[in-house]
Amino acid sequence: MNLRDLHYLVSLAEHRHFGRAAEACFVSQPTLSTQIKKLEDELGVALVERTPRKVLLTEVGREIAHRAREVLNEIEQIKGIARRTVDPESGTVRLGIFPTLGPYLLPHVVPLVRERFPRLELLLVEEKTETVLHRLREGKLDACIVALPLHDDSLHTEFLFEEPFVLAVPQSHPLAKRPQLKLNDLSDQSLLLLEDGHCLRDQALEVCHMAGAGEKSGFRATSLETLRQMVAANVGITLLPTLAVKPPIAQAPNLQLVEFSGHPPSRRIAMVWRKSSAMGGFLKQLADVFKSLPRDLLDPHSATHVATTKRRRVS
Repeated sequence: MNLRDLHYLVSLAEHRHFGRAAEACFVSQPTLSTQIKKLEDELGVALVERTPRKVLLTEVGREIAHRAREVLNEIEQIKGIARRTVDPESGTVRLGIFPTLGPYLLPHVVPLVRERFPRLELLLVEEKTETVLHRLREGKLDACIVALPLHDDSLHTEFLFEEPFVLAVPQSHPLAKRPQLKLNDLSDQSLLLLEDGHCLRDQALEVCHMAGAGEKSGFRATSLETLRQMVAANVGITLLPTLAVKPPIAQAPNLQLVEFSGHPPSRRIAMVWRKSSAMGGFLKQLADVFKSLPRDLLDPHSATHVATTKRRRVS
């Protein structure tokens, strides 16, 4: 048994197909199939059920593939320790981030990361929160940016910042003329929300619950940009995170942003990584870069003030 064979088994478990698994491992299908058979012979158990259309792992095959993945992750940890001993600020970090934050945060933070760690290769993966957390636990990512709360004792949580929400309404909407809102001003409103699976949907539903508001029926957006355009088209109103309304994001026409008074509804953003990760010390330094964002970037007042000024100029 060697690490190459374990890699073949893990690839087969992920792809459930000999051809695709072999392609992912950059070997021929007969080579991968032969090595899997040798591994079965060495262990004395059947790892795979071979069917004409797909591959199924046996119960013991799934367990061994799970352990093999952990072994390969540990090997990567060992390599990472060695690399960072030679050069603590070099190497690769695989960072997951969710879609309603990534496009709006990364333009501001990536230049700061490049300046602080010029030799670092930052690989970004944008997926829904559930997906990036799954990849993190499997060792396919080194860290993730997520919205709190997160309940997982195996992960270290490093709080980064709190991002307020603003209300986006059509310019003809009665709330568009208000300089500020209280949460209970939404009590008789129905908001446009994202589809299931987006953490922003859960956060917006929580705000609706606190305000006594509801969800607009018959429509659920697939992205934040769709929500923005639906508001501009007079379909309804919605909550937008502050970073999503700051430059370089262009302001949609016929859309007015209204901030909340007092302590506005918000989402809390954190970086998380496995407590067992050998990169913990470096990831803490990386998180500090995310914490160093300019304060006005998270200030909803500047965004709503700019939107109001533009509307007055147009009118």
